[in-house]
Amino acid sequence: MNTLVVLLLLFPVVGAVLSGLLRKKASDLSALIAAGLMLVVATSIIGGVFPGSERSVTISVPWLIKFRAEEEARPMTVETGPAGTVPRLGHEPIPIFGYLLDPLGMLMLTVVAVLGFLVIVYALDYIGKGNKEHPSREGKERHHFWLMLFVTSMIGVAISPNLLQLYIFWELTTLTSYALISHYRNDESLRAGFKALLMTYCGGVFFAIALVTIFVKTGSFEFGALDQLSPGLRSFLFLCFLLAAWAKSAQVPFYTWLPDAMAAPTTVSMYLHAAAMVKAGVFLIARITTATQQLSMGSGLLLGIMAVVTMLVGVYMFFFQDDLKRLLAFSTITHLSYILLGLSFGIMGSRSGMLGGIMHIMNHGVGKGLLFLCVGAISYVAGTRSIRELSGLAKRAPLIAVAFLVGMFAILGVPPFSGFWSKFFLLVGAVEVGGAAGYLLLVPFVLEIIIAFAWFLRVGQKVFFGSVSAPAEGASNPPAAMSFSLVVLMVLCVIAPFVALAFAHQIGF
Repeated sequence: MNTLVVLLLLFPVVGAVLSGLLRKKASDLSALIAAGLMLVVATSIIGGVFPGSERSVTISVPWLIKFRAEEEARPMTVETGPAGTVPRLGHEPIPIFGYLLDPLGMLMLTVVAVLGFLVIVYALDYIGKGNKEHPSREGKERHHFWLMLFVTSMIGVAISPNLLQLYIFWELTTLTSYALISHYRNDESLRAGFKALLMTYCGGVFFAIALVTIFVKTGSFEFGALDQLSPGLRSFLFLCFLLAAWAKSAQVPFYTWLPDAMAAPTTVSMYLHAAAMVKAGVFLIARITTATQQLSMGSGLLLGIMAVVTMLVGVYMFFFQDDLKRLLAFSTITHLSYILLGLSFGIMGSRSGMLGGIMHIMNHGVGKGLLFLCVGAISYVAGTRSIRELSGLAKRAPLIAVAFLVGMFAILGVPPFSGFWSKFFLLVGAVEVGGAAGYLLLVPFVLEIIIAFAWFLRVGQKVFFGSVSAPAEGASNPPAAMSFSLVVLMVLCVIAPFVALAFAHQIGF
């Protein structure tokens, strides 16, 4: 297993270097092979530890120590050896680096690996001269380089065995996403990349504050170390983690960077929204809430209230969007709130709510990933993402139309698609919490579901049905590589909830 984990991180790094150094088809081939090998290794690892088991290996750093409280309380003792008396120190090395292969990490790894492979396949055709919106392959090697490093960083986030290692890979996702958002190097993309870097880095500062404080107070970097702290300090540090996650996952009040990040290529937008950057924030909170047994009701209520506030802000912004990608960006913001809402239900005592939140990491990933790739295909064949300019597209590009509708139904929660199961467990969770808190969170959640359903139906009807508009007139189904990714994601929108639920049921909380 150790060898497989090393290969899991090594293949995308080697692929990044080769695809950055090579040119044209050689660059594409190296990225594709590396992503394929990464997916094979990830599948082998997941199959080897699931279901019902987990693996954990850590390496200690000798100069980073933790003092044992029971030995600090009494004088240092001595041991007699061949060289005379030797002090016996009251400390031991702290496990730092390694991996943790548990159900939560494997769920995240599945999303990261599968969507990472599909987005590389999609990019083979998307970034090229056939793209009507961006008819150039300039920077394709650079795109592959940074995207493969982004995949590596997210793999590290998924398998990190403690907060310190997670923080290191967390910051790597910040740097790689900055490079990817700024890909086109025009004023818009450079501003968007800088804004994303600044806002997410500032959130990371709160992560660092919590990390250092936990180490000083407990001598540990474990995910459940908050349980060792006093109630007041535990609540304060959990708030620090929340601020970090809110910034990373574009929640109120830090949400504005994510819609601006749509200046990136659609491949970047898809991976950033569906599997990577923004999912790192909610994954951090999932790690902490599932490992910590003593979080207060107030902490759970704060998390839930901010989640529903973000939902309402996000759904309100739907009404002002003409760019399909920006519309999906605000939808992503609301769906990340679903995950945080489920985690808040878990803190307040609802296992069903926690299941729904954790499942939605995968269920949202496949649905939103499909929608982003559909929008990329629309801009590829029609040259625009404007809702006003598009109509009748289903007559010219039926595959895109079917794929968009499947992705739309998945995130809207129409059975049997993936989002239905997440929303079902979240609604059950709200009822299980009950009382004023449960219904305070339930009402705005239901309101968001209804508004989002109505608005996306309107957009889908406008773009794909009716008379054929001028941009849609010359459209057609996308090339083979792009079509392959769309078809696979449509299938995953049906089977993903069963995989997600199987993982979630193995998580102890």
